[in-house]
Amino acid sequence: MKKQIIYLCCMLISVSALAQKKSKTSASPPPAPVAEVIPLKAENWDFAPGKVVFTDHNSVPSMKITANSARVVLKNKDFKDGTIEFDMDPLDPAFFTFYFRRKDDKNAECFYFRTARAGFPKATDAIQYAPVIDGVNLWDMLYHYQANADFKTGQWNHVKLVISGKQMKAYVNNMQKPALEIPQLETDVSEGGIAFEGFGILANLVIKPGQTEGLSPAAGIDPSHHDPRYLRNWQVSNAMNTLPKVDFSYEQIPTAETKWEDIEAERMGLINLTRKFGKGDARRIAWLKTNINSSIAQNKKINLGFSDEVWVFVNKKLVHIDKNLYGTQPHKEPDGRCSLENSSFVLPLNAGDNEVLIAIANDFYGWGIVARLVNTEEIR
Repeated sequence: MKKQIIYLCCMLISVSALAQKKSKTSASPPPAPVAEVIPLKAENWDFAPGKVVFTDHNSVPSMKITANSARVVLKNKDFKDGTIEFDMDPLDPAFFTFYFRRKDDKNAECFYFRTARAGFPKATDAIQYAPVIDGVNLWDMLYHYQANADFKTGQWNHVKLVISGKQMKAYVNNMQKPALEIPQLETDVSEGGIAFEGFGILANLVIKPGQTEGLSPAAGIDPSHHDPRYLRNWQVSNAMNTLPKVDFSYEQIPTAETKWEDIEAERMGLINLTRKFGKGDARRIAWLKTNINSSIAQNKKINLGFSDEVWVFVNKKLVHIDKNLYGTQPHKEPDGRCSLENSSFVLPLNAGDNEVLIAIANDFYGWGIVARLVNTEEIR
């Protein structure tokens, strides 16, 4: 009898332990973040008086921005990662813009529609992502972050952005295939507010915090990373305002007293002077300097993307002058933006070390260069 009692106790202990183990292993997963339907009511938004109307559009509660430069900011919302969806009818003749991770008016991530491309699904610049850094929208420095999209005016278009760490996917009407994929969001802001800008109508705004659809938060591949033709390591002078009514002056050429700082290329070989110097109040010039060591004397072709004006010296000799001023003649393909398509010319290199010195002026939006040799034969 005593043995039976001991056996029974052991069985009860085993069953209890098994039940506890099963309870731990079969515990329910944490609930998924709840989707937030954002009310399109005046009390939820900051906006300039008379610029926004809250109404029903096609029987749907809507927010209508009535001016092409008006901005409306969602109150008390801090967004980091997740999915944002909305329906929009873009009425602005130029742009309809969405901001996220918005720190303030000067620093935010920006995704926008060029509404003149509505109805033209093959237009290569219908949508674009651009970072806003210190009040400068870098649309002209990162033209490769644009794509075609099939959307129209006069009807609802469904937009979905999936944002995870450094990456983003943007869907327009077709929810099965992203219209634009961004391998690296370019601002230094990791979270912030949400805003819209431009004449248009907005409905069905939903935010899904943390729902990233498996998109990696790590930055994606840089296609230029393993290409040794890019000139990535430079030194940069201080930025200086240009002399009144002077295009360029030899008096601005660096001297022995010039102070230099190291600067390295970002993705796609971009030397980003906007990130370095921020927004200026006047036309400015800075100098970039690097060294190319050639084993022989040779003429080496280079492709140079730049914004907005450059003067290139090799071993103290002026070898190239060019301008890329958007909206003026001449400006370079593609459409006055910084690209390796902008220009190509020859660097006359001596055997040994060669100093390459570039003066670069900024008049409009982004500021910087991309420099890539055609080949690296006899280059050390």
